[in-house]
Amino acid sequence: MSSVIAVNKLKKYYKVHQKEPGLTGSIKSLFSRKYYDAKAVDGVSFDIDEGELVGFIGPNGAGKTTTLKVLSGLLYPTFGHVSVLGYTPWERKPEFQKQFSLVMGQKNQLWWDLPAIESFILNKEIYEVPDAQYKKTLDELVELLEVADILKVQVRKLSLGQRMKMELIAALIHSPRILFLDEPTIGLDVVMQKKMRDFIKEYNRRYTATVILTSHYMDDVKELCKRIIIIDKGKILFDGALDEIIKKFATHKLLTVVFGKKVEESDLAAIGQIKEFEFPKAVISVKRSTASLAAAELLQNFPVADLNIEEPQIEDIIREVFTGRDLA
Repeated sequence: MSSVIAVNKLKKYYKVHQKEPGLTGSIKSLFSRKYYDAKAVDGVSFDIDEGELVGFIGPNGAGKTTTLKVLSGLLYPTFGHVSVLGYTPWERKPEFQKQFSLVMGQKNQLWWDLPAIESFILNKEIYEVPDAQYKKTLDELVELLEVADILKVQVRKLSLGQRMKMELIAALIHSPRILFLDEPTIGLDVVMQKKMRDFIKEYNRRYTATVILTSHYMDDVKELCKRIIIIDKGKILFDGALDEIIKKFATHKLLTVVFGKKVEESDLAAIGQIKEFEFPKAVISVKRSTASLAAAELLQNFPVADLNIEEPQIEDIIREVFTGRDLA
């Protein structure tokens, strides 16, 4: 597979005005202003192949959305080279704009007082989609998202989940080859999050679409992405397989134990670090290499009714990355 997105040493800096507080500071700023460069993206490089579904994750202010806006041509970079489908995004050529979509969970593109179908028709004309292709694509998307009964309902009367489904259809009506998804499941309940993830996975599989997904929900990342790019303070901390970072940072496993008879918490201290204890349940953290031995010791020396050996939560692993541990 060939790279459809190539990013080399991308930088996006903003000049930010510093003002001292109070009236005195306001007066001073009229005559002498101090500025500093806010480095939203600071030397980012990566390549993404056709058909990849990549998780682009990091804390608030890490540079995720700024990167997506540069890739989609909404922002000019301060420095660096970017190629998307062979185009320079910020040149905003119509041929390029017809081949991607940017979906932002907190932004609406649908007409609030009109049924969603009206926005779909408008997008069909904007993107010059032939009638036959429009009907075929719309029918497929409506079936995948199960929204046939609400196409003619005013957008303002839809639930958040229903509205996000319609936003996706509007973004995909021209069958883009690349999809930038910025927090597509934000604010949705767990059931709707699952439905949205299922749709994204199926769309990626069915159309071999290239997808970059940003999300604060680790379930999105775990279920959808084999590869993740972790960014913080405008710099990439990790780029590789999700399994690889789990192995690298999940140095411990969790033993979840249910006891059949009363045991003392102090007696468990020799097994490992006690994360949780409320009889009859205990959660103990042990080194990955000694997990089997620790489990055997529990079974031999304690009245165990049930025992599970579990991996730590992906949220905890990612949190370790952001503590500044060496990724080399």
